[in-house]
Amino acid sequence: MLAFIKLRQFIFALMLCGALVLLLSYFSLGRNRKNNLPLSPATRSPATSESPSAHDLPHFVSLDSDNDGIPDAAELQSFADRENFRRWFTLIAEGQFYHLSDQWNAEQRDCAGLVRFAWREALRRHDRLWFQKMGPGYTPIAPDVAHYNLEQGPLGEKLFRTNFGAYKEGELVNGTFSEFADARTLKSFNTKFISRDRHYAQPGDLLFFYQPWVQKFPYHVMIFLGTAKLTGEQAADWVVYHTGSSPTDQGTVKKVELSVLDHHPNKRWRPVESNPNFLGFYRLKILD
Repeated sequence: MLAFIKLRQFIFALMLCGALVLLLSYFSLGRNRKNNLPLSPATRSPATSESPSAHDLPHFVSLDSDNDGIPDAAELQSFADRENFRRWFTLIAEGQFYHLSDQWNAEQRDCAGLVRFAWREALRRHDRLWFQKMGPGYTPIAPDVAHYNLEQGPLGEKLFRTNFGAYKEGELVNGTFSEFADARTLKSFNTKFISRDRHYAQPGDLLFFYQPWVQKFPYHVMIFLGTAKLTGEQAADWVVYHTGSSPTDQGTVKKVELSVLDHHPNKRWRPVESNPNFLGFYRLKILD
């Protein structure tokens, strides 16, 4: 009888221990699930955000996932932002043909200067004050670039890379990025070759020419507009460019169709594949 009572006590104690183990496991599992729940947008820190923006912690600026030299935070990640940039960029460039903006520094009016000016202004907030400063002829053509703007972006006014290589931390302050870029710098470090065939060009792409006998500025750049933004002209192969300045000539902005340039009296300025001086169409890395 005593042995039977001891056996029952042993079985009861064993069942009690098992129940305690199950109970502790349940609470432990619940705590782990709570800790692993995704954070809401309001509580997620920059370090856990799926889409870091230009305003996130500095280590996000150092990301260059495609190793093109431009930090991801300075590239336009969405289709809408890329299209809106293209529309502003080409509108501003075309506008200089009709009326040179006072905002475009007269000392920087050359072929690369037109690209720099249109690029910089395309990234600004296009509010009422902006339109007043730019001068006549501009109308809202698209929403502003939503996830990058010049005033708060990681590059600030220093939009242009000046050296080869993937982006490395610290290059925002060591001179690798600059407010200035000539045509060679734009081609070599800030754009990507697309094709020498115009059928692959998109509005906002750049055309480069190379004249090796011109010692000081052998590279020349034009902006492909596609369709005109400021007029009802039907052609879809417009380009705009500044002819460049000299000690005796300030140069001028020209707007012309590629089909017209195809018959330029000087063959080295023809944008055709058979012209060795025509380097082809290039796309801004922030759009690629």
